Amino acid sequence: MNIPAVEESWARVDAWLARHAPLSHAMLRPPASPAGIADAERALGVPFHPDLVASLRCHDGAEPDDGTVQLSFYGPLCGVADIVRNTTLLRSLGVEEAGLPLTLGIGRRASDGLFLASRPGPRHGYAGRRFDEDMTSFAHWPSLRHVLADLADALEGGRPFLGRIPVAVAGKLGWDGQRTVPAEAVSPLAWAAALAEPESDPPALQRPVFPNDAGSPPPPRQEGTQRLFFVRTHRPRPAPLPDQPDVAFAAGLTPAEMLRRLGGIPATVRPRDRRQAHRAVKSAWAAHRPLVRAGEAGGWAYATLEGGAAQFARPEVLRALSAGTRAAVLTRHGPQVVLTFAEDGVPCPQEDTRRVMSPREGNHAGGPDARRLGVDLWPGSTAAYTRFLAVLRQDFGIAYDPDEEGPAELTSALLLPLLDDLPTEDCGFPSQVRHLDLAGLVERTPPQRLRAALAAQLSRLASETHLDTYPEVSEALDRIRRGLPVACDQDDPLASRMRTLAVEAHATRQLLRDDDTAPVSHEDLTAWDARARAAHALREFLHLPLPAAAATILDQRISPHWHEELATDLESA
Repeated sequence: MNIPAVEESWARVDAWLARHAPLSHAMLRPPASPAGIADAERALGVPFHPDLVASLRCHDGAEPDDGTVQLSFYGPLCGVADIVRNTTLLRSLGVEEAGLPLTLGIGRRASDGLFLASRPGPRHGYAGRRFDEDMTSFAHWPSLRHVLADLADALEGGRPFLGRIPVAVAGKLGWDGQRTVPAEAVSPLAWAAALAEPESDPPALQRPVFPNDAGSPPPPRQEGTQRLFFVRTHRPRPAPLPDQPDVAFAAGLTPAEMLRRLGGIPATVRPRDRRQAHRAVKSAWAAHRPLVRAGEAGGWAYATLEGGAAQFARPEVLRALSAGTRAAVLTRHGPQVVLTFAEDGVPCPQEDTRRVMSPREGNHAGGPDARRLGVDLWPGSTAAYTRFLAVLRQDFGIAYDPDEEGPAELTSALLLPLLDDLPTEDCGFPSQVRHLDLAGLVERTPPQRLRAALAAQLSRLASETHLDTYPEVSEALDRIRRGLPVACDQDDPLASRMRTLAVEAHATRQLLRDDDTAPVSHEDLTAWDARARAAHALREFLHLPLPAAAATILDQRISPHWHEELATDLESA
């Protein structure tokens, strides 16, 4: 394969920039002089490769200003003065001299960029990459000619260059991430639904019977032989520390209503004691979803969190539990124990929250075996939890004892966690989104026209992430196009779908982290994450000011041509 000469590739790059990104093209410097190149060679004591000389004779690098021509995220091309300065700097820092810098580097760090190998040998003239943390890599190009030819191909064809796609926005060259979303993904929830919940404790290991065990006849003794037996003894292990679960109380509710407000999944509702609940939530059947048990105490319903991500201190959960009533939540996480109140959907002010921190005591290493060994790493918070239970009993008549209710079979369920609250006060938005002047777009575009264009962008996002394959989403997008209201409260079908997608993404991430044998891959995680984020963008479009929603929608777009598509959507709106 014939690789074009440096001058030919630069001519193609120049032509593309002049047409699509004239502001960036104007930041390319004029050609370097032969005398300047010769002076640099003498100063560094290194002859420049002919490809580098040819490139410098086309452009002496680029001005390092906003919108300059960059080689993906490696920064602008170096000029002669940049090469001398950065090479001298790296040598003064003791960095092993591996070649002459081609770019100013990531974040203008000379040690993190592209370079051209200048030492005699089989790699002389190769273009490579280097980072502070990693070894030098020559994986991409055997010459600077290859670099510039690939750059020209990427610009002309919109193809990836070092993993990023070139885009032209407002007369400037930018680089966008290359992203794809798989159309199909393995569902952790579907996988879990095919499993059975563990119903009983695993059978105890049978201890082998030794000849000297009581009740076992001794074997016949053989003449001239002796037998030596060892008996292992150990101190009895202390009993585990009592459970102090996160517990939420709501006045006047039934346990069933408590579960409903928390997002209990009907198909998983059944009586469980604490031991059964812990066994269930740790199994693959739970798919990393929280599990709660619900009961009654002195006219208050309560729910205990038996496993999974913490829930009760979340503002959206406090609001749901206290709607039309009062709620109190007692949570403990290691050294911290917190007692929080809410009334009629409004959490109490922070100053009314009671909080106790307990310093670590002793020299215990902790870890998952600490409780089993009877080690209390934070006795202060253990005592504070007990004191707060006394406060609840005295002030509200809530009689709850975790030791007493643990063995009881209470109505319980896995949760489909509530969606996070959207911001209600600080709804600012970034002025720039992926090379787009969002602030200027919002300022010059009438709201109705902007809304119509963003609705089209939202539909494009739903299509490229395959979010629109869900009927609740496709119906919502259709209603948005027709200017009709869309219901998206926590219990509405659309919000339930969003909650499910968030759980799919969370469960996939946890399975990949904790279980090498899980039937999911990183491609599945990419798919679920993309759909969950796109669903969040839809929710923002329904509930937040348009500029804030616009930033999220545009930031999530997958296609590298979204700028052109947005221009089309604005024209047709």
